[in-house]
Amino acid sequence: MSTPGGGGSSGASEALGKFLRSRRASLEPDMAGLRPDLRRRQVRGLRREELAELAGVSADYYTRLEQGRERHPSEQVLESLARALRLSADDAGHLFRLARPISTLAEAQPASAVGPDVLGMINAQLRVPVAVLDPAMDIVALNPVGAAFYGGFTRTDNLLRMIFCDPAAMTFFDDWELTARSTVASVRAMSTQFPRHRRITEVVTELTGASSAFAALWTAQEIRLSPCVETHLLRHPRVGELHLYCSTLAIVAAPGQSLHVFSPVPGSESAARIEHLAELG
Repeated sequence: MSTPGGGGSSGASEALGKFLRSRRASLEPDMAGLRPDLRRRQVRGLRREELAELAGVSADYYTRLEQGRERHPSEQVLESLARALRLSADDAGHLFRLARPISTLAEAQPASAVGPDVLGMINAQLRVPVAVLDPAMDIVALNPVGAAFYGGFTRTDNLLRMIFCDPAAMTFFDDWELTARSTVASVRAMSTQFPRHRRITEVVTELTGASSAFAALWTAQEIRLSPCVETHLLRHPRVGELHLYCSTLAIVAAPGQSLHVFSPVPGSESAARIEHLAELG
């Protein structure tokens, strides 16, 4: 099982190696611009030697990176690996953060409480569903419309647990798989930004044992900065079908916390249903 965090530089090197292996395994030779290989391949994706050649480093050096024995790759090497692996901007940023972990003394600590300014804004000024999440996907605040929005779930304490352990999620989220992948990928990114955040480790450990679907997605090491899919089709048990946009906003005064606002198109049927939900809330 792969859990976030780790003990010092050795833990960071191990995480870097696992990320490189997962991305190498997902990149087929033709995707990397290599000629078809008529030999039977013994590994998924690229061989270490093939990736090393694409990145312009020796096979031995790349092997040491994957095995956690090379702990100080240069910026040039990281850029070459990102290009060779065809990494997205989010994945490339994650690669650099894994290779340049924040020191324990300088590491930002996630906020544990919601500020009164944020609570006042979401409760008094926003008549759409709003949730405040922390790096472990704990829901640290919901406005009244948000509470009604998630009213079909047994518990509304942790979004990951709701998605993977509550049967209501399968009907609430029209595209459950995309929602699940996005949320897990966001926590994976957060685990690098806050490598010693104990709550992330607790949630990952719990859900790895409780859900094989979560365990598979966590092992895949996908990265996404926002857990919220930009457009949602949802089926609410009381007001019916909802077409909503999700905006994710970082709360600068509270490191690690993010504001998730679900908005309908003005004048739409979904807008009328959200207004009804606000009355219920």
